[in-house]
Amino acid sequence: MGLLSLLKQSNVIYIIFGVTFLTSGLIINFFQCFLYFGLRPFSKYLYRKINYYLCYSLYSQFVFVAEWWSGLELVLYMNKDDLEKFKKDHKYVIMNHRYEIDWICGWILCERTGVLGNCKAYVKKSLQYVPTFGWAWRFAEFIFMERNWEKDKEIITSLINELVNYPDSITLLLCAEGTRVTAQKLEASQKFAQKAGLPILNYHLTPRTKGFIASLPHMRGKITDIYDMQLQFKSDDPIKPTLTNLLQGKQVTAYLSISRIPLDEVPEDEKDAEEWLHKLYEKKDRMAKSFEETGDFFAISGVPKLERSIIKKRYYSLVNIICWTVVVLTPMLYYLINLLLSGSIIYFLIGASSILLSNLSAYAKNDWNVQNKQKFIIWD
Repeated sequence: MGLLSLLKQSNVIYIIFGVTFLTSGLIINFFQCFLYFGLRPFSKYLYRKINYYLCYSLYSQFVFVAEWWSGLELVLYMNKDDLEKFKKDHKYVIMNHRYEIDWICGWILCERTGVLGNCKAYVKKSLQYVPTFGWAWRFAEFIFMERNWEKDKEIITSLINELVNYPDSITLLLCAEGTRVTAQKLEASQKFAQKAGLPILNYHLTPRTKGFIASLPHMRGKITDIYDMQLQFKSDDPIKPTLTNLLQGKQVTAYLSISRIPLDEVPEDEKDAEEWLHKLYEKKDRMAKSFEETGDFFAISGVPKLERSIIKKRYYSLVNIICWTVVVLTPMLYYLINLLLSGSIIYFLIGASSILLSNLSAYAKNDWNVQNKQKFIIWD
């Protein structure tokens, strides 16, 4: 087993990741708070410009874990002209929500196209109270939904009008299913669709249309395109697309199909627009079925084939995590060295012993699992 493989299984590395992310996130939140109350009332333009880089510095830490630590491969199907337009303009993205790390895959695309710092989304209101991410999203003007339609409609109206006036291109993400797909939720969704006379989907939940419908009038004339984003992982891959596997450095391959739809093609009438969204999810369901059965989005879906595009990963997320690790860990190492030199060596030894024992315990557990797995194979 190589040194890198040992590091990826080390609890010390996980502790370093956790401490670095939490500390850097709180530092970023502090500066966001200071700028929100000290600068934003006088210059929204300058506040948003600076906040772009603060958000990027936080989000790109997860991009680093996926791209550089885990080695996630992104296979992208998207026309080149649409890709260039994606980099420049405000955009509204409709994405399926089937996997634990689908949001990270979206961030990888945004990082490679240079728009990561201005990613926005519709999210639950309760998330705004979560330190680091939740606070960052609050200062970044995410759309927090209360699940009370009268209040949510006012929130959507207010924030959409704010977001379309951003100085740089924004990416507003809508997962119209409202929650991640599970077998239980899919069954409930199919029963609901059958009673309501809506299309019955096999790979997606019935989309919730109210947020989409409420957003449309405020986007027209300012956001020109909707991007239909369909993400899939191969179901027979032994390494599942989970955050735990990414943290353990296990490589997965994501397949992403993105097609551009001019916003003008969405009907202005609310009922027609609702029907349009349902038809879009029928198309997404055919693409998911085609991928599951053939490994190709387009083979049996009836959707025109898109060209494969290659976007190379950039070094910014790697540089960002190195800088934060140095900033966060240097004072801690300085304190530990002073502790050692001060004569309080007993405390240092206790801490070091705890870390060593935790690593030995993890190694022993892994070794036990491997040995017993071999026994079961022999027994079978």
